[in-house]
Amino acid sequence: MTSAEIRQQFLDFFKSKDHRIVHSSPVVPFDDPTLLFTNAGMNQFKDVFLGTGTREYKRAADTQKCIRVSGKHNDLEEVGQDTYHHTFFEMLGNWSFGDYYKPEAIQWAWQLLTEVWKLPKERLWATVYRSDDEALEIWRTKTDINPNHILKFGEKDNFWEMGDTGPCGPCSEIHINLSDDYENPKYVNAGTPECIEIWNLVFIQYNRDSEGVLHDLPAKHVDTGMGFERICAVLQKKSSNYDTDVFSPLIETISKLSGYSYDTDEHKVPMRVIADHIRTLSFAIADGAVPGNEGRGYVLRRILRRAARYGRKLGLNKPFLYQLVAVLVDYMSDVFPELEQNQSHIEKIIKAEEESFNTTLDRGIELFEGIASKVEASGSKTIAGEDVFMLYDTFGFPVDLTAVMARERGLSIDEKRFNELMDEQKMRARESTKDKFASQSASFSDLGSFGLSEEDKTEFVGYDKLSVNAHVIGYKREEDKDYVILDRTPFYVESGGQIDDLGEIKIGKKLLKVVDVLKISDKIAHVVENPDNVKIEKGMKVTAIVDEKRRWDIMRNHTATHLLHAALRKVLGTHVHQSGSYVGPDRLRFDFAHYSKLTQDEIDQIESIVNDQIRSNIKVNHHRAIPFEEAKQMGALMFFGDKYGDHVNVIEAGDISKEFCGGTHVTNSAQIGIFKILSESSIASGIRRIEAVTGKGVEEFIHSQAEAIKTEEEKVAQLQEEKRKLEKEIAELSLKSKLGGIDSILQKPSLIDGVTIYKGKVQAANMDELKAMGDELRLKMKEAAGVLISEFDSKVGIVCVVSDSLMKSKNLAAGKIVGDIAKIVGGGGGGRPHLATAGGKDITKIGEALDQVENVVKKYL
Repeated sequence: MTSAEIRQQFLDFFKSKDHRIVHSSPVVPFDDPTLLFTNAGMNQFKDVFLGTGTREYKRAADTQKCIRVSGKHNDLEEVGQDTYHHTFFEMLGNWSFGDYYKPEAIQWAWQLLTEVWKLPKERLWATVYRSDDEALEIWRTKTDINPNHILKFGEKDNFWEMGDTGPCGPCSEIHINLSDDYENPKYVNAGTPECIEIWNLVFIQYNRDSEGVLHDLPAKHVDTGMGFERICAVLQKKSSNYDTDVFSPLIETISKLSGYSYDTDEHKVPMRVIADHIRTLSFAIADGAVPGNEGRGYVLRRILRRAARYGRKLGLNKPFLYQLVAVLVDYMSDVFPELEQNQSHIEKIIKAEEESFNTTLDRGIELFEGIASKVEASGSKTIAGEDVFMLYDTFGFPVDLTAVMARERGLSIDEKRFNELMDEQKMRARESTKDKFASQSASFSDLGSFGLSEEDKTEFVGYDKLSVNAHVIGYKREEDKDYVILDRTPFYVESGGQIDDLGEIKIGKKLLKVVDVLKISDKIAHVVENPDNVKIEKGMKVTAIVDEKRRWDIMRNHTATHLLHAALRKVLGTHVHQSGSYVGPDRLRFDFAHYSKLTQDEIDQIESIVNDQIRSNIKVNHHRAIPFEEAKQMGALMFFGDKYGDHVNVIEAGDISKEFCGGTHVTNSAQIGIFKILSESSIASGIRRIEAVTGKGVEEFIHSQAEAIKTEEEKVAQLQEEKRKLEKEIAELSLKSKLGGIDSILQKPSLIDGVTIYKGKVQAANMDELKAMGDELRLKMKEAAGVLISEFDSKVGIVCVVSDSLMKSKNLAAGKIVGDIAKIVGGGGGGRPHLATAGGKDITKIGEALDQVENVVKKYL
């Protein structure tokens, strides 16, 4: 049977038993911030087991995508080294929610294994919890398993718990012994590949309280899980999961890309690791995760880099992992269509990460080799924590890769010292970025100095009011500021990226400026400037007034941030999630996970979507202090690592956005006015940043742009004037240089009937320059006539000058002379008797024209 047939037979079997076949939930559990990844089939039914949710069906079956890379379910280091551990796997499962129980679960499991799949009964073993005689009896009486193949084990192997408290119960596991010694019980639960667990039947019948006491649940459930890859190996009679058709298409492609055979032991482990890791990466990215520096993003980055590093062992030094995505899509998208739907997106992310890491890897390997050689030469077996830290901190080389490479050379790393150095670095970072009021905050722990008790608290009313009457419940003075704690306040304290409110506290007729607010437990302290030493005391009635214009600017920017987040997810993909933010009155900043620079078209689309939503007058609903489970059912966005209480706030903007948020917001999108993206940039690998403005901020942006344009226009006008002046100076200098050439013409006169003639070809840029040169010639010659000819703009220019004395004594006229000469070069012209100009078209006749000057002058004597 093919793996596809095995999967389908499992689902068809339980469909025949009236089970609803449900879709796998995403491998990224965005609705459960306690989990990095979905790691078991029961994750999507967690609310049912906890009693906080229900389904319209009582029986279900599916194949669930799972990733196990952290916590107690951490299979990362075993992957590739053995035949059956994986970071990504499918979990075939069937469930009963208060319907059938142990008898049906055990009998159906046995029926599928032995009657449908016809596994040899003599090789199958069943284990039960040490006190679960009920399950033991069912195995003995309701199946034909060899009674000697039913074994009892303790809590470690046969008792399932969701957590330290909550639903739990005994389980019964089914194992298959693949060795020749299949009658020997010593192999069961021994962790050997000869005898492996293939199915776990969990019977959820207890609830463990905080004291550790077990109580019977009112409804008992069944939760089973079978490793798909393992059962495929068994049914296809393969000694390794990697030899089944679940992995073979990938391994064949890796072999083709590398040119190495999978059959050699040297290459098996790298190929297995790569085949496993590309599955994890592809499914996680398809479901919205993205490699990064924190949480699940960091896990994915480690996995990708681990696969890339194993690629080096196969000579795959350039990005190659992304090429395997198409192979996975080809044979798995019929069951998991999200792979094909997101194929291009998956390939782009993986390729970008590979390209980024290759530079780091090349440099890191080179440095590691040098360090390792020195350690070996010294006779030591341990690489110092300082060297490991240097590789990580300075060159970005992952510590787990350093550990793997050290192990391959028979070395270890001083992980304890490395962790100490990491802690020291974090401490330095905390010290350098600690809050400006950290010193004051330290003294706030002494609530007695405020005249406060733990029971005192401040009610925040700033969602609905910006001015409120209140009473002073605590007060102290430190240095030049007063710290006032009120029983109620409209002032918002910085949280979730939104900055503090500012404003005033009115005491009698005096207004004291509030320059900051601080959170002390569940109390809010207002930092007040009190230059006139206005008396403040406990019990005093005051009015707390938030700067209304400033708050409205902040609220516009905060709601716009939510619309921006939704638009980013719509344009770029659901892998986008917030990585940080700043919401102030002047602007908003939004950091998000994404693998590449946004194009201008993408920025335009995002901006357009946000502004369309603003213009659509969307109602913005503030759901306050609603139960956490209710918020989850609303579909509100939540992210791994965020801490949520039993009650949460949700901001809902029409159909486009629902997010957990405790900040302040507008009530209608139209109140935002307009939204404008100012910049998009990278702040870390895989993290982008958008800065934007709204409302008043857009006005100020437009004004600043207009001022900038005005300034630029003034600069341009100034530059043009300077250019004009420089050009004039250059022209004058050029002309001066050219005028110097007149002297050489004056040195070569000719004489016709007693009249001196000066002539020559000169370099002039235009007719004005030629006239200026004619003026210079007339000024320097005494009783004479002169003709200058020049070529410019592919044409002929001519100037003729005649001295005053010749004009009178010989009746010579420059206009007549220049006109006749112009005809020689195919042109014409004229002018006054003392100076005249002409032009012509035939530059080849310039020499002839100069030769005829004397004859033309003689004609008019």
